Amino acid sequence: MPACSSAHIPASLSQLADAAPPTPDERPGLLARLAAVPDPRGPRGRRHPLVFVLALATCAVLAGAKSLAAIAEWAADAPPTVLFRLGGTCRNPDTGPIAPTEATTRRVLQRVDGDALDAAIGAWLAERGRTADRTDASSRRAAVAVDGKTVRGAQRADGTQVHILAAMNSQGLVLAQREVDVKSNEITAFRPLLAPLDLADGVVTFDAMHTQVEHARFLVEDRHAHYIALVKGNHPTLHAQLKSLPWKNVPLMDKTRATSHGRDEIRRMKAATVTRLPFPHAEQAVQIIRRRRLVRTGKVTIERLYAVTSLTMQQATVPEIARRVREHRGIENKVHYVRDVTFAEDASRVRTGNAPRAMATLRNLAIGALRLTGCDNIAAGLRHHARDTNRPLTTLGIT
Repeated sequence: MPACSSAHIPASLSQLADAAPPTPDERPGLLARLAAVPDPRGPRGRRHPLVFVLALATCAVLAGAKSLAAIAEWAADAPPTVLFRLGGTCRNPDTGPIAPTEATTRRVLQRVDGDALDAAIGAWLAERGRTADRTDASSRRAAVAVDGKTVRGAQRADGTQVHILAAMNSQGLVLAQREVDVKSNEITAFRPLLAPLDLADGVVTFDAMHTQVEHARFLVEDRHAHYIALVKGNHPTLHAQLKSLPWKNVPLMDKTRATSHGRDEIRRMKAATVTRLPFPHAEQAVQIIRRRRLVRTGKVTIERLYAVTSLTMQQATVPEIARRVREHRGIENKVHYVRDVTFAEDASRVRTGNAPRAMATLRNLAIGALRLTGCDNIAAGLRHHARDTNRPLTTLGIT
């Protein structure tokens, strides 16, 4: 049977293969990034290139697909022109490329290398994020928030759940992601997560679990970055020392107020340079007082938190430190909250192999791609892309 010109190598992929290595000013496209992910399948019996299956899944999730079945349905409805642009092979000149079945998509996402997929998508988002961030003040240090999330619906046969640690920037883009081993915890995944990132002169924020001596040395000495670390009971000596400082003699340096989710919250912050803090490279001690009032009941709670930072007073003012602490929670809401509410991630029943992590990665890409377009309402953005199969390709820069 005669075949069209793209029978073995789709035109889009052959162009990538023949292209010269990119110059520093050029950025590899998403298909080029996905092409670097190793194919977990054997060479025999492959009907669809791996990059084609991954690209289809990416576009389907950007169009609102929440399950493997929904991905396969979006792919089945996609016209041949869209399939061809995504790298689909053309086996029949009368029908054009065909979409993979749900079984094929399921097997690929269950077996795909999660680290390689995260690296490919994280690199693509990071490059686009740096370009979009050029309008910001050049003196502002990049922000990276480290936070973990359990995919609660992805409970395996042995009762364990998939837990993922992610690094996000201030735009709400997931730059790196790593699955936490079920026999370990987030602490062991911290360094492998951040090692591939360019953190020089950036500020990494994290919660008390990651306030570890080794993490602080790794960031400052190896990665030449700064940190802001919350301190709680896991460092009793340091926590007691911070709590006992004469905070009454330190003037109030920052005060903000915000009302959201039925809460009226006032935040007060003080900071002081303290020598010989028992934590590597700690330059300042920070006290944060949060006064929260439930608008409906009027109940008031007061919470005192303490932190240390490697930033000196000359490197960062207290209002800037306060902003970064607030942004840490905001970044969590931009990604993890959206994945829960908009994509119903915790209700997802995808649980086999690497599929839960792969789906989380694809959701990160969809959220990041929409944020890069200036879209703040992710649900509306997904609906917009669902109405036209060409829109996901346009947003992802696939020509």
